[in-house]
Amino acid sequence: MPLKDGSWRIPPPKNMNWLWKISSKLTVATVGLYSKLWLAWLNKVRVHNKEILDQAMLDRPKFKGLLTVSNHTSCMDDPLLWGVLKTRQLINRDLMRWTSAAEDICFTNKFTSLFFSLGQVFPIVRGDGVYQKGTDFAIEILDQGKWVHFFPEGKVNLTLELMRLKWGVGRIIADCKVTPLVLPIWHVGMDKVLPTRSPYIPLINKSVTYLVGNPIDFTKELKFLKDSKKTPQEIRKYVTDKIQEEFKVLKNVADKLHTELTR
Repeated sequence: MPLKDGSWRIPPPKNMNWLWKISSKLTVATVGLYSKLWLAWLNKVRVHNKEILDQAMLDRPKFKGLLTVSNHTSCMDDPLLWGVLKTRQLINRDLMRWTSAAEDICFTNKFTSLFFSLGQVFPIVRGDGVYQKGTDFAIEILDQGKWVHFFPEGKVNLTLELMRLKWGVGRIIADCKVTPLVLPIWHVGMDKVLPTRSPYIPLINKSVTYLVGNPIDFTKELKFLKDSKKTPQEIRKYVTDKIQEEFKVLKNVADKLHTELTR
C-alpha cells in the first residue's frame, strides 16, 4: 500500500481482502518449510524445553497474545528459528508469528515491502523511539490474541555479548489491553549457519542450541505499577529490565549446553 511520500506499509490487519490472505498463507507456508529444510534438516539443532514453546503457542487462552523475545545473532534468525516447529504449525498462517524488521533494509521498495508484509513482517524505524507505528501495530496484533516475535536488542549482535535491551519491548507489553504472555528464548550458533561477515554464504552441518525459558506473565506486576502511579517510562524500564535479567540467565545456560553439543 503506497503512501504519499512513496514509502510502503502493510495493510491494516482487520482489513485484509481474500487475495491478500491467500497470498500471505502461501508466503508464510513457503518460508516456513524453507526454514525447516535449512535449520532442522541441513544443520544440527538441539532444542531445550520445546514443550514450553508448543504450550504457549497452542494452549494459551485465545484472548491472550504471545510475545516471544530472543537474542539476535544472524540476519536470518527469523524465520530460521521457527524451523524447529512442526510442519503443520509452519504452514498455518493463523498460528505463525508476526515480527518486526528494519524499515531501511526490508521495506525500501514495492517488491520487498510486499514480500515481507505477506510474510507477516512489519517495519520498525530505528531511532523513532518507543512510540511509532511499528510498536503500535505490534500492540494491535497482540490485542487480537496473536503471536508476535521481537528482537529487543534492536540489531544483529555481532559481539555475542549481552546488550542493553531497547525499551520498545517494555512499551509493547505495558500498553496492551490484555497483557501478553512473554516467552524468552536464547539461541547459540545461528551466526555459524549464516555468517555475519562477507561473503554471507549460508552453511550446513553447523550446530545450533535453542533454549526456551519460562513464560512470564506481567499482569499483576503491571497492575501494581500502574496503581502505584508509576510513569510510563518507569513501567517500561521495569519490564525491559526483567527481560534483560531472564536473558542473562538463559545465556549462561545456553552457552554451557552449546559447549557440550559441540565437543
